[in-house]
Amino acid sequence: MTGSSAPAGAIQPSGVGPDGIPEYTIHGAWTLPVKGPAVPPLDPGLVEAFRTVTAATASAKLHQMGITKTFLQGPRTNKPGRRVVGRAVTLQFMPMREDVYTDAGVTQEYVERATALWAVLDFIEPGDVLVVQAYGSLRSGVVGEMLARHLHNRGGLGLVADGGIRDSEKLDGLDVPIWSLGPTPHYASQGELLPWGYHVPVAVGGALVLPGDLIVADDDGAVVVPVAKAAELAAASAVHEAWEDFSREKLALGGALRRYYPLDDVGRAEYEAWEAAGRPPLSV
Repeated sequence: MTGSSAPAGAIQPSGVGPDGIPEYTIHGAWTLPVKGPAVPPLDPGLVEAFRTVTAATASAKLHQMGITKTFLQGPRTNKPGRRVVGRAVTLQFMPMREDVYTDAGVTQEYVERATALWAVLDFIEPGDVLVVQAYGSLRSGVVGEMLARHLHNRGGLGLVADGGIRDSEKLDGLDVPIWSLGPTPHYASQGELLPWGYHVPVAVGGALVLPGDLIVADDDGAVVVPVAKAAELAAASAVHEAWEDFSREKLALGGALRRYYPLDDVGRAEYEAWEAAGRPPLSV
């Protein structure tokens, strides 16, 4: 909504949220927060098919399928060894502009309760991954301990953001893996950005993420999987992971790299025989 005559940053009630607590809007040259359509659910069977798919495999297979920009470059995990597979719910930060919102004073952090940051968290469902566009800024703390705890309480699996997080020591003790650019002392709107919209397309680390996409994240980083490609990718990944199991064992036994990674024709025949035989112990 444009053309509001209210002063920049004026907050007005807008209704009641899903938890029964009043919601608010910020009025200025554009009414905030911006909200996209409801996020479509993911098929639980599809999510289950990705339980063993790594970020590296997902990225490689999507590249072979012609989808080349799927790596959310920059964010790194705060919990090595953890991985998540879940539905993308999106949050978009935008640059501040004084006719939309201006307040560098004591009330600014409280105004955030009327932004997309608070709003999106009330729509998190079990199995979701919150994906945040923050332009690579460490001057905007996307979440801190309290918001991450609320994400966890609602069943959120994790967070991927090309921005910073605050309360990093306390977040390390919370059971929510976070892929971010690192710690910052700033709260979300303390820098040059403002939580703007949710359930909208976002650009994170050079990749487009649409609400409802599948996110696969592990120690190698986070990858976005377009839903329309997910079933095909899961099937291709299962085959890929299977022959890699064979290759891994052969290389551990001293097998020839050029034969077993990737498999040449002889290696492929050996793998297929091994698979047909029920994966017996291998020898050189």
